[in-house]
Amino acid sequence: MSAPRPVVPRAAPDPRILDALSNLDPITARLFAARGVIGPEELDYTLARLAPVSLLENVDAAVDLLIAKRRSRITIVGDFDVDGATSAALLMRCLRDFGFTDVGYLVPNRFEFGYGLTPEIVRIAAESSPALLVTVDNGISSLAGVEEANGLGIPVLITDHHLPGSELPDAAVIVNPNLPGSSFPSHNLAGVGVAFYLMAALGRRLENEGLKGAARVPSQYLDLVALGTVADVVPLDHNNRVLVDQGLRRIRAGKTVAGIEALLRQSGRQLAKATSADLGFVAGPRINAAGRLEDISIGIECLLTDDMNTALHHAAILDGINSKRREIESTMREQAFAYVVGMDASNLPACVCVYEESWHQGVVGLIAARVKERCHRPAIAFARESDALLKGSARSIPGVHARDLLEAVHAVDADVIVKFGGHAMAAGLTIEEARYDRFRRLVSEQLERLYPSADFSGAIVSDGALPEAALNLDFARRLREAGPWGAGFPEPVWSGDFEVIEQRTVGENHLKLRVRPADGGNALDAIAFNQAGPAYRGVVQLAYRLDVNEYRGFESAQLVVEQIAPIRAPGA
Repeated sequence: MSAPRPVVPRAAPDPRILDALSNLDPITARLFAARGVIGPEELDYTLARLAPVSLLENVDAAVDLLIAKRRSRITIVGDFDVDGATSAALLMRCLRDFGFTDVGYLVPNRFEFGYGLTPEIVRIAAESSPALLVTVDNGISSLAGVEEANGLGIPVLITDHHLPGSELPDAAVIVNPNLPGSSFPSHNLAGVGVAFYLMAALGRRLENEGLKGAARVPSQYLDLVALGTVADVVPLDHNNRVLVDQGLRRIRAGKTVAGIEALLRQSGRQLAKATSADLGFVAGPRINAAGRLEDISIGIECLLTDDMNTALHHAAILDGINSKRREIESTMREQAFAYVVGMDASNLPACVCVYEESWHQGVVGLIAARVKERCHRPAIAFARESDALLKGSARSIPGVHARDLLEAVHAVDADVIVKFGGHAMAAGLTIEEARYDRFRRLVSEQLERLYPSADFSGAIVSDGALPEAALNLDFARRLREAGPWGAGFPEPVWSGDFEVIEQRTVGENHLKLRVRPADGGNALDAIAFNQAGPAYRGVVQLAYRLDVNEYRGFESAQLVVEQIAPIRAPGA
């Protein structure tokens, strides 16, 4: 059994901020203050609190371009993940509702064409003679693709949120909150968030031109925006929390697209109680699986249909693909962990790279995430892309910027990486297989140079101990409703000492416990996923989330345990 990870307290909030949140109970006020909330207005998730559409650079020029092509063929070029799928579905639905007469979408198959607007995809798109190509969740690095489109006389409108490189593509218009010099208040928009802002600007323009109700159309699809935003794991700043909260409200009210309802129903979730976790861990992975293993188009079609029977059919297919993805991932994970175990545990590289020739390139991102979680440091997993090339996916830890790290490697040796792109926490790259060993060495060297104080301890950040009076169903419900929780706005994790009353293994590898606070109080149920193994007796330290457990229509408070650390045996 590996040593427990350290449990460290979250930084104490400024007392002045606590005063500003004095309308809340002390525990909740401390939670929000510790997550950067500075006043009650940042807990207001009404649409009026969204950053103004007019502040997003180039959005008016993009609207001009769309209106100019409204009666011509427009092809949306998407990406093969949930953010790309929801972005494509959002644009398809909105443009059709706005009366655009000829709109279609095209998503490159990752195994045939790779990511983004490549010249090959442009040539395929050109076969339907589009008057405009619109990228969603990609395009900012597609210099060659845009050049190909320009050569064919097809203008390109790029909507993206990925960080740009040193050179921008020569597109007709680029809408991206991360363009150099952008003053837009939320640089954390997902691709679907950028698409929503564009559609909101277009709806307002069309409303002003006499199309009644156009301004309200995009908000009808905030469920799609919420799904894509949560699934892409972008930081939930205030602007993104507004988008996600409003989308969840539509889902809970039953005002969601048939595809999202079908995905949640197919997984046994209730619309009325949907949370951001349901989007990130239930609906999202099923759509992602299609893009990882086959073709994301089935996921997009699931989100486009208004017929529930069709949506349920698509959802069942997606569930089957996801089951296959889990099987593939399980085998790859065992191989990756075996490789890690073979490393010198006392001298792990700063960035752990793993590669196996037989691995599925659509699943390497998940393997990188699992290795990162196990080793508590950035990880990159590779699979074969072609005879000479490897496809890699990187996952990082707080404080280490994944894309900047790859940029640093590229600056040292421009030949070692063929191409790369991404975010702070995740990035993708292609390298020559012959340069794999050199890349492994360089990426760790650059990480140590850029981030000498990087924390590889895997510390669990705790919001402190919950008083016994808060360990109940009422407070668990209040925590659930206090969200949306997610990246950059994490769900509360608590820590405390508990006496183990009983335990048993459930499922394949889960530990079900009955515990009570060590200093006295009522007993509670607890579940520790994937932590079956040793028998715990006496008092243990738990790091946990307080959640609502639902079983056969009955709700109860339950501790979802992140870690169990023994303290003392009975009678000690």
